[in-house]
Amino acid sequence: MNQKEKALAFAALHKKGDPVVLYNIWDAGSAKAVAEAGARALATGSWSIAAAHGFGDGEKVPLALLTDIARLIVGSTELPVTVDFEGAYSDDPATGAANVSRLIDAGAIGINFEDQVVGKSGVHAIEKQAARIRAIREMADRRGVPFFINARTDLFLQASDAAEHAGLVDEAIARGRAFAEAGANGFFVPWLVDADLIAKVCAASSLPVNVMMRPGAPDPKTLAGAGVARVSYGPFPYRAMMEKLKQDAQAVYQA
Repeated sequence: MNQKEKALAFAALHKKGDPVVLYNIWDAGSAKAVAEAGARALATGSWSIAAAHGFGDGEKVPLALLTDIARLIVGSTELPVTVDFEGAYSDDPATGAANVSRLIDAGAIGINFEDQVVGKSGVHAIEKQAARIRAIREMADRRGVPFFINARTDLFLQASDAAEHAGLVDEAIARGRAFAEAGANGFFVPWLVDADLIAKVCAASSLPVNVMMRPGAPDPKTLAGAGVARVSYGPFPYRAMMEKLKQDAQAVYQA
């Protein structure tokens, strides 16, 4: 498949109640392993890529290096590849869109794009985030790529107490609607784990909803029943792999 065909195939995998499962990767080696395990598409995790290359999370990986990593991953597989692109490395809509264009050059067919103010606290105003999404959508359309923008809200991630999540659902739904109008293709609500609240978001969203699997999250069957269309694993595959590597190494050095 060419890039346009991969993008269309990736979008078609998002089915409410029958979610596409993305076991997040961080380099060409992990991409190959997950592809061979039966994945139908591949998604990077920003935290995992940063940790694997000696950086902290939060756009600490140089943009040129991240672009090279994306190109290597795309070149290692025939599957569609979407990249966790945090805040597009700029608050400015035009600059962010130009940065995303570099990922399109690398062969990526989509991104995660978050509304948190990277490196600071809080989230961007709805209008500003919508403008940033619109700029990316218009750039991708000009390039003729049906690029999948998975618009992420960090409202729940930034609320450390899960008891606060119910009070954030209405704002999250409003953000999802604005992001859809701006041209997003998916709506990502990481750290939301209450099945009833997830179902409420799914019912109100015109976009396929993405939930992150983390400790405390419902099982995939429950998420499907709630109307989720995409399940991803974030940094947890990388963390599990590094823990296994550490244990294996300890067995060697402590023998």
